[in-house]
Amino acid sequence: MSRVRRQPVVERIGGLDELGPLAAKLKTQARERAEAERLQRAQASPMAREANLFRDAVADAVALPPAGRADPGRPAPACVPRQRQLDERAVLDASLSDEIGIEQYLETDDALSYRRHGIGPDVVRRLRRGQWSVKGQIDLHGLRTDEARAALTAFLGRALRDEWRCVRVIHGKGRGSLGREPVLKAKVPRWLAQRQEVLAFCQARPNDGGSGALIVLLRMPAR
Repeated sequence: MSRVRRQPVVERIGGLDELGPLAAKLKTQARERAEAERLQRAQASPMAREANLFRDAVADAVALPPAGRADPGRPAPACVPRQRQLDERAVLDASLSDEIGIEQYLETDDALSYRRHGIGPDVVRRLRRGQWSVKGQIDLHGLRTDEARAALTAFLGRALRDEWRCVRVIHGKGRGSLGREPVLKAKVPRWLAQRQEVLAFCQARPNDGGSGALIVLLRMPAR
């Protein structure tokens, strides 16, 4: 029998045309690696310089001998609520006293009135006639003294912000108070007289609340 000789399988290597793109790719990868190494060295250089500077600065340092004393650490200072203190101080500054006497400034006629020093009596007469239209009002009757004082302070602040020249403060006639005494009716004029923005006030006309309310003229803030 004759034997058949098998030819070895030979892989063919492509021509030079196939090596061109491969060589370009290898060159690109080599450039990228070189650039990455350069950036890494550039970033490490400042850190190395700083480390060398620190070592040079402490080269002559000598450790202190142990003193044999315990150092438990000093306690941290207590937190101080500065903003809350400022807020509370502002409230105190704006608080209104019940003890101030303003009887010498009140006109003892049928329509109880007040005018700040330097304000002429004609201002009160015009206020009684309703020359200034009422821009806002607050109703205090039914509130406790501390509640009414805080509410009046906040209301006057809003009146200044909104530039209300004339407002009405309703304090009630005291019919619902203990002993039917007009507590707020006596206190509200004292509170108003302590506010620098209050120029004058008088008892309201019957159709505006009568003896249960005051018409208040306010100073406008300077522009």
